[in-house]
Amino acid sequence: MAETLSRTEYPPLVLRTRPAIEMSDREFFEFCQINGDWRIERTARGDVEIMPPAGGETSNRNAIITAQLTTWALRDGTGAAFDSSGGFILPNGATRAPDAAWVRRERLRALSVEERQRFLPLCPDFAIELRSPTDRLAAVQAKMEEYLANGARLGWLIDAPGRRVDVYRPGAAVERLEAPPTLAGESVLPGFVLDLRPVWDVRF
Repeated sequence: MAETLSRTEYPPLVLRTRPAIEMSDREFFEFCQINGDWRIERTARGDVEIMPPAGGETSNRNAIITAQLTTWALRDGTGAAFDSSGGFILPNGATRAPDAAWVRRERLRALSVEERQRFLPLCPDFAIELRSPTDRLAAVQAKMEEYLANGARLGWLIDAPGRRVDVYRPGAAVERLEAPPTLAGESVLPGFVLDLRPVWDVRF
């Protein structure tokens, strides 16, 4: 059965460019730079996906999450945190930009100076996707599965509309948590605890 969309769900605009247009990773990076007002990703098939900007509440939630991850990463020192503007070229060829991510420092040090300045050619060790009211749940779930298939060691799908979290681990079934007040980074991010209470109850 075809997936139906609610009035509040807005799928990305998909541009199918192959075989008419082939963009290398460098060319795709430049394409994203000259269209900097757009949030752009690329699938493993080469389709270009253009997402609408986040709404106010979602943007605030994402800022809360990224700030906590960044604060921990700076204190911990074993890796680096990235916000939703950071692109990653996954081993399957897709270019994705998780809402928040973390990568071990030794993996980053193995990259060249040029690689560090463009989309990073690796899959994050840890990735967060924050679902907004305009996101299709199935599409966000597919991204989480893609991260795991490409080497992520832990992933959290934070479903703000549903007030729940799906925890993704390699070789394990997805664990669903209903409105947890906190989430621990387990052995992947030891000592990191995300406080979800301000995420569930956004107040301007």
